[in-house]
Amino acid sequence: LKPTISLSHFPILKRLSLSFSSRSRNGSAIVSDYPLSRKASVKLIIYHVTVIFLHYVETELSLCALSYCLSVFFPSLFFSGCAIIRPPRDGGIRYRGLTQEQILPVDYEIEYICRGNRVIVGPKVRKCLPNGTWTDMTQHSRCLLLCPRVWTSLENGRVAAKPPGPPVEGTVLHYSCHAGFILEGRNISHCTKLGKWDAPKPTCLCECLSKKKLYIGALFPMSGGWPGGQACMPSAQMALDLVNNRSDILPDYELELIHYDSMCDPGEATKLLYDLLYTEPIKIVLMPGCSGVSTLVAEAARMWNLIVLSYGSSSPALSNRQRFPTFFRTHPSATLHNPTRVQLFQKWKWTRIATIQQTTEVFTSTLDDLEQRVKEAGIEISVRQSFLTDPAVAVKNLKRQDARIIVGLFYETEARKVFCEVFKEKLYGKKYVWFLIGWYADNWFKIKDPAINCTVENMTEAVEGHVTTEIVMLNPETVRGVSNMTSQEFIAALMSRLGGKNPEETGGFQEAPLAYDAVWALALALNKTVAPLKAKGRRLEDFNYNNHDITSEIYRALNTSSFEGVSGQVVFDAQGSRMAMTLIEQLQGAGPPADRTVVIEEYRFLSQKLFAAVSVFAGLGILLGIVCLTFNIYNGNVRYIQNSQPYLNNMTAVGCMMALAAVFPLGIDGHHVLRPQFPVVCQFRLWLLGLGFSLAYGSMFTKIWWVHTLFTKKDEKKEKKKQHLEPWKLYATVGVLLAIDFLSLMIWQIVDPLHITVEKFTTEAPKEDLDVLIQPLLEHCSSEKMNTWLGVVYGYKGLLLLLGIFLAYETKSVSTEKINDHRAVGMAIYNVAVLCLITAPVTMILSSQQDASFAFASLAIVFSAYITLVVLFVPKMRRLITRGEWQSEQQDTLKTGSSTNNNDEEKSRQLERENRELQKIIQEVNPHHISQICTLLLSNMHFHILYS
Repeated sequence: LKPTISLSHFPILKRLSLSFSSRSRNGSAIVSDYPLSRKASVKLIIYHVTVIFLHYVETELSLCALSYCLSVFFPSLFFSGCAIIRPPRDGGIRYRGLTQEQILPVDYEIEYICRGNRVIVGPKVRKCLPNGTWTDMTQHSRCLLLCPRVWTSLENGRVAAKPPGPPVEGTVLHYSCHAGFILEGRNISHCTKLGKWDAPKPTCLCECLSKKKLYIGALFPMSGGWPGGQACMPSAQMALDLVNNRSDILPDYELELIHYDSMCDPGEATKLLYDLLYTEPIKIVLMPGCSGVSTLVAEAARMWNLIVLSYGSSSPALSNRQRFPTFFRTHPSATLHNPTRVQLFQKWKWTRIATIQQTTEVFTSTLDDLEQRVKEAGIEISVRQSFLTDPAVAVKNLKRQDARIIVGLFYETEARKVFCEVFKEKLYGKKYVWFLIGWYADNWFKIKDPAINCTVENMTEAVEGHVTTEIVMLNPETVRGVSNMTSQEFIAALMSRLGGKNPEETGGFQEAPLAYDAVWALALALNKTVAPLKAKGRRLEDFNYNNHDITSEIYRALNTSSFEGVSGQVVFDAQGSRMAMTLIEQLQGAGPPADRTVVIEEYRFLSQKLFAAVSVFAGLGILLGIVCLTFNIYNGNVRYIQNSQPYLNNMTAVGCMMALAAVFPLGIDGHHVLRPQFPVVCQFRLWLLGLGFSLAYGSMFTKIWWVHTLFTKKDEKKEKKKQHLEPWKLYATVGVLLAIDFLSLMIWQIVDPLHITVEKFTTEAPKEDLDVLIQPLLEHCSSEKMNTWLGVVYGYKGLLLLLGIFLAYETKSVSTEKINDHRAVGMAIYNVAVLCLITAPVTMILSSQQDASFAFASLAIVFSAYITLVVLFVPKMRRLITRGEWQSEQQDTLKTGSSTNNNDEEKSRQLERENRELQKIIQEVNPHHISQICTLLLSNMHFHILYS
C-alpha cells in the first residue's frame, strides 16, 4: 500500500511547509526567515531535502527509516518552538524577522526596548530554547527612569551604589570623602520614580589647603569728569565678599581686587595700566570704568591676552569686535538710546533738532549714530555744536540759530557749565526742550561747583523740563537673583557700606548695580571654566599672559552668561554689550512744546469754600425746620397752636426744608459729577426749588387769602366773624397752587427737558511762561426755550408774590382767632417776596459768574427760609414756654383764671360756655343744693365781671 503522508504527523513539517508556501509567494529566500546559526541552517536544508525526497519514496519502510533517522540525528526539529511573551511596562519588543506567528521558532531572539528616556534593567535580549522556553526567565526585565549620572561620582571622595548598575529607581548612593576632606551635604541619596535624586549632590572640601587667589585689575574713577568709582568700587567689593563666601562658586579660589583711581583720564590711566600689567601678581581680568579709559584698556588687553569687563563705559566704538575682541560691559552702548530719541522726535512731530557735545570719542561716535538714524527718519539736524572745556560760544551759537529741540552729550561736570550758560542766554523755558544723558547723579545741577558762577536757583530754573534717556540700572521687580539679594536689599547694603553718604552727592551711585553685577558675571564665568580646564589638564591658577586656552574658556563662559542680577537680566550681545531696557524721564516738565499756540479748555467751577459755607447754613436751616415741625406736631392739641392752622404751618416747614435742600444741587457742578450725570442734578435743582416754594409760600399765601376774604368787608364783617372757617378750603387752596407748579414743571420737562450747555468765554493767557491760551468754559442747566419757560414761571410766581404783599398789607389790622398768626405770616410774605423779586433778575444778570450767581441764589433761599421759620414758629415756642400753656383744650376748661386768648371775643365765648355748663348742672341736682349752686354761680359771675 502507498503510505499517505500527512503533515499533521510532524508539526515542524507543517510549520515549515506553511513557511515555504508563504515565503514563496513574495519571492523571499526560505533560510532568510530565520535568524539562526549556521548549524541550524544546515539542519533546515537537510530537512527540506527530506521533504522533497518523501514525494518520491513510496515504501512504508523507507518512510519509517527516514523518520527514525531524523528523530535520532535532529531531535530539535520535532518541538513546537516558543510562545510570544508580554513586554515590560513602559516598554516594547523589537522582533527579528518572523512576527506574524503566535509560536516563534527555536533560536529566535527578541529585544526589549523602553519608551522615552527610560532604560532596561534585567535581561535585554531573550532567546527561544529547544524546550519551548525563553532564556533567563527567572530574571525580570523592567523599564525605569534614569537619574543623572553626575551624582554617581564625587571629586575627592567615593560613591557606593546599591544595587550595582545604572542609577535607576530604587538605586541608593552612599558618599564618603578621602582623607583630608570633609563631606558637605547628605551622605546618602535615593533615585525616585521621577528620575531625580532626593538630595543635592554633596561635595568634599579640603581641610588643610588654603584657597588660591585670582587677581582682578580695576580702574575706578574716584574723581574727574565722572567720579563713578565713589559708589561702584564699594559695590564691586561687596560682590567680591559674597562670592568668596559661597561654597558653590569657585570653592578653591578667592577673588581679590587690585584697584587704582583713573580720574576718568586716559592719560592718567595709561600710567596705572602699566603698573597693573608689569607688576606682580598676574591679573586674570581687567575692569575699567570710563569710556575713554575703557578704550585704552581694551586696546592693550588685546595684546596682553586679557579679558576686559567694564561696568561704566558706554562708548559705541567699544562694540567693534574686530578692534576689541575680548571686551565685555554691563553698561550698554550709548547708541542704545538713539532709537528711543528718534521715536520721541517722531511722536511729538519734530522735524528739526540741534546738538551740542563735548569733544570726546564716546560722544562723537554716539552723535554720528544719531545723525544717521534721524536722517533715515526724515529729521534734520540744523545745528551741530561742540566744545572741549568751555561751552559758552557753543551755547550762544545755539541761541543765535534759533535751536529749540537740543540733544546734549557731555559729562556731568561739563553739564553744569553748559546749563549755567543756558541760563545766561535764556535758552530754556516753554519753547525749548533739552535731551540729556540719564546717568548723572540725582540733583546734579544743585551740586556746588567752583567752575560756574550760577546759583542753585539759576540752575534749577534752567534745567526744568529737560528729558533724559537711560538704561534701567536697578531691577524694578522684587526678585532674588544669583546673589540671593533683591535690588532693594542691595541699595540698603550699599548705603550701609557708604557710611550714610548722600547718594545725590556720591558719584556712580546709579551705576553701582552694574559694577556689582559685573563682578558676579566674572565669578560665574570663571566658575564655569573650572571643569573644561580640568578636562584639558589646566587650572585657573595656571593663567599667564601667553595662555590663550584659559582666555578662550573665560571668553566663552562670559559670552554665554545669563543670570538675574540686581540690575535686571544680565545678557551680552554678539559685540559684548549689555542688552537692557531704556528709561525715559523728564524733570518737572509739563509736556512737549508745540509748533503753534495751543488752546486748552478749562472749566470754571464753583468755589468749594463758598459751597461748603452755604451748605453748612442750609444744613442748619434744615435742622431748624425739623425742630419747628416736631414742635408743631407735638403741640398740635394746644388751643393756641390749633388756632394757627398747624397743618398749614407744617406745610410751610416742609417747603422751607425742601427749598434749603435745593442749595446742595445748586452748588454741584462738573467738579463733583460726570457730564452724563449732570442733567440729573439739573432736575433736582428745578423740582426741589419749585415744589419747596409752592409748599412754603403757598401755605402762607392761603392764610392771608382767606383772612382777607372773610374779614376785610365792613358790611359783612359781623356775619363773617360768626362763620366757621372750614380747614378743607385752606388745604384745597394749597393743593391748587401745588398742582399748578407740578403740572407746569412736568410739561416743561416733557416738552423741553433740561440738558447741559457750555458757555465759552474770551481766551486768557496763563500766568506761567507757557506757549498756550486758556479757553474758560462754564456749564449751565438749560433747555432749547429756556427764556420762555423762565418767563412763564417767573411771571406766575411774581404775580403771586405781589398779590401776597397786597393781601398782607390789607389784613395787617385784622384780628381773628381762626388764624391767630396771620400778622406773622404777612411779615414773612413781605420778606420772602422782596428777596425773591430782587434775587431773580440779579441771578440772571450774573449767570456767567458762577460764584456770584450761586451766592445770591443760595443766600436768598437760606434767608427766606430762616426768616419764615423764625417769624412763624419762634413766637409760638416763646409763648408756650413763658406762659406754660402746654395743656390741651380739655385741660384749659378746668383751669380757672386763665384764657387762651386776650381778646374780648374769646373771653365772652368762654363765659357763655361756662354758663351753659352751670345750667346743665342745675337741672340735674336736688333742690336743696340750689342755694349752694346759686352762690357758686354768683361768685363766678362776680369774678368774671371783675376780670372784665
